Amino acid sequence: MKYYIETYGCQMNVADSELVLSILNEAGYIQADSIDDADILLFNTCSVRDHAEQRVLGRISNERHRKKDKPHFKIVVLGCMAQRIGQRLINEDLGIDYTVGVDQYRALPHILARETGVALDFNSQELYEELLPVHQGSRCAYVTIMRGCNNFCSYCIVPHVRGRERSRPYLDILHDVQNAIGNGMMDITLLGQNVNSYHYRDIEFPQLLKRISQDVPDMLRLRFVTSHPKDLSDALVMEMADNPKLCEHIHLPLQSGNDEILHRMNRNYSYKHYLDRILALRSAIPDISLTTDLIAGFPGESEAQFEDTLAAMREIEYDYAFCFKYSSREGTEAAGFIEQLPEAIRLERLQRMIDLQREITLKKFREQIGKRVEVYVEDFSKKSKSMVSGKTRDYKIAVLSGDGSMIGKLKTAEVIDATAGTLICR
Repeated sequence: MKYYIETYGCQMNVADSELVLSILNEAGYIQADSIDDADILLFNTCSVRDHAEQRVLGRISNERHRKKDKPHFKIVVLGCMAQRIGQRLINEDLGIDYTVGVDQYRALPHILARETGVALDFNSQELYEELLPVHQGSRCAYVTIMRGCNNFCSYCIVPHVRGRERSRPYLDILHDVQNAIGNGMMDITLLGQNVNSYHYRDIEFPQLLKRISQDVPDMLRLRFVTSHPKDLSDALVMEMADNPKLCEHIHLPLQSGNDEILHRMNRNYSYKHYLDRILALRSAIPDISLTTDLIAGFPGESEAQFEDTLAAMREIEYDYAFCFKYSSREGTEAAGFIEQLPEAIRLERLQRMIDLQREITLKKFREQIGKRVEVYVEDFSKKSKSMVSGKTRDYKIAVLSGDGSMIGKLKTAEVIDATAGTLICR
């Protein structure tokens, strides 16, 4: 039996899909090159925003016609959407045969042996120990270090579908990183909903970074996402400053620049505390690149409170920001807030946020012109086979002249131009 998997959402879902590949391959299933060759189509889903769920439903609607030509063709919904509304999806006439939650992937081969099925467990503490994912990236790998979340931000569905925090054993993480390095992936990103909370026996997150760097000497670069501002310690800042393997970039979600909104979001920090962490990072690592997440139109957000977020963007000057309009999620605290803002206001604020960040990003990228940067070459440029593309240490896309012999290597190049998304080098 051949299968094909589509992944939606964040890097965590990419990592989960790679786990699923490992489990299915071990059970004798074969990964198909395209949907046309597949007997089983799996959708690994995200529930963070309604738009993500609607995209998946649209894809399922587009692909269910295959059941007419292949009566044995099966459609599987995995991940957060399955965990959140899996039984509902099966009950509706959508063409879905199986829904499998985030902690039930080990059972996939047994589930697929049935005619249909639902596999959800709201009490599992699965860590997928001693399982090596099949990393699909050509040069970069995502390595999960922990699962779940304890923070319960009022807008976020993640703790409700992924459960409480639990940290992966160090040796599992080490073997995962070594496996990726052995397959030529030299840029490693450690994943967790809040990596700063990692704790396994006597190892906390700064120690984890140090040990991986020491135990995997061939690794070129080490990154991590996501950090929660309330838990970003001075010890982590110092490790980032002192460890040459760690890249000069951090993703630190702000969400809002207004303290009242932050309180209603249950973020457990003030803007003053957040700014203190930014200043500590920039003091220790002057060239650090900062990226963030921002929400426009949170319930009850006034125009003045939204302006506080725009002011924070101007003060901090992020290299890039992922901007979203508030999306109500059934089951979260914020979904019950009575001051839900009209869609038109949320969209208008989102557009202003995006426009401002585009200006800032272009400025930050153009400040790189004339500088020499280190590029980890990952592939050919999408626009020309005479150019290659990769990331700088501070997580900026760069393109430069070159050929296939450069792929997988570090190259130093001069930035000669920039757009609001790409450094052009020579």
